[in-house]
Amino acid sequence: MLIPKLLWPLLVYEICSTTVEAIEAKINKFTKRWLGVPPGLTDMAMYCRKAKLRLPLKSILEEYKCGKARLLSMLEDSDVPTVKTVQPTIKTGRKWKVVEAIDEAKECFKIKEVIGQTQTNRKWLGSSTAKWWSKAEGGEKRDMVINEIRLNEDSRRVQKAVQQSQHG
Repeated sequence: MLIPKLLWPLLVYEICSTTVEAIEAKINKFTKRWLGVPPGLTDMAMYCRKAKLRLPLKSILEEYKCGKARLLSMLEDSDVPTVKTVQPTIKTGRKWKVVEAIDEAKECFKIKEVIGQTQTNRKWLGSSTAKWWSKAEGGEKRDMVINEIRLNEDSRRVQKAVQQSQHG
């Protein structure tokens, strides 16, 4: 209930990603207190999609990044010629840039296409339902980029959790 009301102003106004991180840290503090978990619990335990125990919580920072990427890709793929020629810029601060994240996701898909289908489970070879980047259309490409940004955020959380074991 809180996230949709909070995301709209974050997407419409030019708010940097560090401000969103600070908002998420405050919300995490109160959420951890409400859940009764220790304050040292990582974000991976709360928001990660790869973990065994998944809570039905969404990361505000992840939703912010996906929303900004969706906004930029919609403006770039617009059918209106004046919108295409303007080359919109979306400011997100110095830490994270939308254009770099989208370019990184597109490059990742091109690399996956060159590598080809690989068997990742016990199903038969070629059972993957992954759509290739070159065959995907505008809306499908946008969804693929946003899912890749979500996967990057998940991997960032996993890296943070792995690094914490070295400190303890």
